[in-house]
Amino acid sequence: MDRFFKLKQNGSTVRTEIMAGLTTFMAMAYILTVNPNTLTAFGQIDMGWYSVFLATALSAGIFTIAMGLFINFPVALAPGMGLNAYFASVILSSATTDHPFTWEMGLTAVFISGLIFILLTLTKVRQMLLDAVPDSLKHAITVGIGLFITIIGLKNSGLMTVGVEAGSDIAAHTFTDVLSFETVIHLGSLENTDVQLALIGLLLIGILMVLQVRGAILLGILGTTIVALLMGVVDFGTLSDPQTPWVPDFTQINFARFDWDGILHTGIISAIATFTFVELFDTFGTLVGTASRAGIMKNPEEGKKRVGKAMLVDAAAVTGGALLGTSTTTAYVESAAGVAEGGRTGLTAVTTGVCFLAALFLAPIAALIPGSATAAALIIVGVLMVQSIKEIDFTDMVVAIPAFLTVTMMPFTYNIANGISFGIVFYVVLACAANLLGKKKYSIHWLMWVLFVLIILRYIFLGSQG
Repeated sequence: MDRFFKLKQNGSTVRTEIMAGLTTFMAMAYILTVNPNTLTAFGQIDMGWYSVFLATALSAGIFTIAMGLFINFPVALAPGMGLNAYFASVILSSATTDHPFTWEMGLTAVFISGLIFILLTLTKVRQMLLDAVPDSLKHAITVGIGLFITIIGLKNSGLMTVGVEAGSDIAAHTFTDVLSFETVIHLGSLENTDVQLALIGLLLIGILMVLQVRGAILLGILGTTIVALLMGVVDFGTLSDPQTPWVPDFTQINFARFDWDGILHTGIISAIATFTFVELFDTFGTLVGTASRAGIMKNPEEGKKRVGKAMLVDAAAVTGGALLGTSTTTAYVESAAGVAEGGRTGLTAVTTGVCFLAALFLAPIAALIPGSATAAALIIVGVLMVQSIKEIDFTDMVVAIPAFLTVTMMPFTYNIANGISFGIVFYVVLACAANLLGKKKYSIHWLMWVLFVLIILRYIFLGSQG
């Protein structure tokens, strides 16, 4: 095992890797219930809660193990948050219109976007991003993802709430412009048990990390779960819930449920373009950010090769996830939780993947872990990832402004791709202005110009919301 995963070469051990893999799984386990709930939120088109659960566990398990075995990379994959929300709210909700866009057509769009990714990866277009994007933006991506993870934890735990006092009614499932005084982010109620558990989790993990206890994040999650049991918060009804059977029923899986007849539907082109654009930057940001945190990018050449290979597995996961019956499967930012616990090799990913496959048989038990326990871990991981901010030269405005927008737009628009897009556009414009009118010259890779144009076209023709 040491020889296969190169544990000593990466300064790791079997115990460390397994602990890291378990930590990543704990941080990601929420997707096992959140994804089915999201994709079956619309009653008129029900993909089947358990069918989506099976697809979620299988896609996460199979492709995370593939990432570990073939790439030796400590990154886990699962159906992506944000992309599944787009799938549900935009695609599935159109079923009541004059031109229904079925969930089968949605899976077809995801499958096609995966084929596009495979092509872009084999032609090394995606890998070129590693050379094209300036180091300052790479560090900013890591920091931005750290804040993105933090805001997920704050939101999921209830520590962060939004109070809306609009002058007019706001329709459900819509993006609404409100004045600055109409919407304010608040601290959640400290009387809320979820908030209390999250705070307990923060304290447990924080104390363990201060004391430099190995496996602090995992132990903190487990400790918070025990506290939740003592508080009576955990619902033991999941142990006998027919929606979470102990033995998986694979006959219910939506395998290859594609609608090729609807391939020319006017809406499918937009869907394919959106899936492709968001996944392109989401994956790039996640892989680079996690690789940097794991120390893989210390050797730039070797790091770029491994990230490039990881992109191929990620591309295959998009098509494979669609075959299994779920929205886009992608690399997960929560992988940073395992990296923070010392995960450096593919054994971390294999451990995480095995846990997802085991969840097929232990779904009732996995469902016991409260979201507040993992939310606390995500917030702590955010602390670790923002450390990369020290690598950014904020005295140079050509560097500082794009980096700052990259960092802030990710959490505040709740979208990794938005942050990367703003960073690229502003870097190209500011660097170009400096090269033409200033004394100091900046390098602008030709691919940055291509991305600049594609980003502008994306927002012009596909819009900015969603």
